[in-house]
Amino acid sequence: MAGREQKKSGGGGKKKEVKKETGLGLSFTKDENFGEWYSEVVVNGEMIEYYDISGCYILRPWAISIWENMQTFFDAEIKKMKVKNCYFPLFVSPGVLQKEKDHVEGFAPEVAWVTKSGESDLEVPIAIRPTSETVMYPYYSKWIRGHRDLPLKLNQWCNVVRWEFSHPTPFIRSREFLWQEGHTAFSTKEEADTEVLQILELYRRIYEEFLAIPVIKGRKSELEKFAGGLYTTSVEAFIPNTGRGIQGATSHCLGQNFAKMFEINFENEKGEKAMVWQNSWAYSTRTIGVMVMVHGDDKGLVLPPKVAAVQVIVIPVPYKDADTQGIFDACVATVATLTEAGILAEADLRDNYSPGWKYSDWEMKGVPLRIEIGPRDLANNQVRAVRRDNGAKTDISRVFLVEQVKGMLDKIQQNLFDVAKQKRDACVEVVKTWEEFVTALGQKKMILAPWCDEEDVEKDVKARTKGEMGAAKSLCTPFEQPELPEGTKCFASGKPAKKWTYWGRSY
Repeated sequence: MAGREQKKSGGGGKKKEVKKETGLGLSFTKDENFGEWYSEVVVNGEMIEYYDISGCYILRPWAISIWENMQTFFDAEIKKMKVKNCYFPLFVSPGVLQKEKDHVEGFAPEVAWVTKSGESDLEVPIAIRPTSETVMYPYYSKWIRGHRDLPLKLNQWCNVVRWEFSHPTPFIRSREFLWQEGHTAFSTKEEADTEVLQILELYRRIYEEFLAIPVIKGRKSELEKFAGGLYTTSVEAFIPNTGRGIQGATSHCLGQNFAKMFEINFENEKGEKAMVWQNSWAYSTRTIGVMVMVHGDDKGLVLPPKVAAVQVIVIPVPYKDADTQGIFDACVATVATLTEAGILAEADLRDNYSPGWKYSDWEMKGVPLRIEIGPRDLANNQVRAVRRDNGAKTDISRVFLVEQVKGMLDKIQQNLFDVAKQKRDACVEVVKTWEEFVTALGQKKMILAPWCDEEDVEKDVKARTKGEMGAAKSLCTPFEQPELPEGTKCFASGKPAKKWTYWGRSY
């Protein structure tokens, strides 16, 4: 279509038209037009397809395979913690949804409602879950009677709906998304506190070990915490290109608030009635969007080997008079050798595309390592390996193929993390005064500043920084606190500072 449109509009569009029709290359660069670049990368890299309902996206196999790789890891880890999977309904009755006042106020603007069945209006409209606390907890109160029923640890892998009206962005902000949500109940606060941090560590590992993205562990401010909860911890990532923080995943201690509302009581060992302590924790398909934003480049996606559906793509490079069959056989044999060693490898033997076209195609899809086999490689019993992350080319003897490829994949995984950390660290600015804060904000920094920890002051920061780019807010108070010299003042209020907190604009 795009090609045809161009022809209608007459001159000047010739080059772009050809580019569009071959489906190769991106029309936007990451540095110059990040938003358009991102939209193009997720479509051309075959992660998503746009859908006819705004804010909803089709997740294609290339994206789902990444989600499944993270799921395999996380699901096994929570099972070691004796968490069990279950599934609760998608629908919530209005009575239950409205039971916890702060909670419902936090979610009300984005709750979607079912009001009709066929032609007839429903007597009582039914909500679609934005999260499942109110769906699950009435049944926790039924199932938990005595201390022997505790702890109760459930998780579900499901979809939730939040009818957002602000800028929908694939993976980052969508009206429906996939996630896991864990909901646990304990007899003591200590157990709940311990689990909050155990789960947060798993989220750090998903980002740092699998997605190769550096994150900061910390606690959310009272203003930014989960609606109705006691406190919220999170892993925070940062997107240097836009100068925005992004909440990577959250682990909440709900305290006893929901237990009170839903009457989740138990008889303790002394025979006294007590309320449970609860947690909820979740990470979603947003993780994939963060990965695209952090690692992608002007050639397309860049996938960390640990989550890629295809780690190595093998491409034949035959010349006119070359032994084409011999080259094809070598490609198939290479894939077989790598597959047997547990490496996810495929060969691209399509004969209607040139090798150069295939290179660009697999670069767009972000495959970590490309192996080329041409006549010279065949003669020398070698292959040429090309890294997606830095373009480095190496000739490898087929004798040492497996060890060399494994080594290269490990190096790519580590290098992606190192480069991302270096870029993020370069964006962190420590400030002490409001003037320094405003300057740093204008330079798209992630700002570490001393703060008095007062809610009104944070509201004031939001109000004073409102503008086209969106207001600044606290991202998190890191668990690893730098020393706070006595007499340090809050950057925004001038009152005595209580802690160091990260601030910035965010998604």
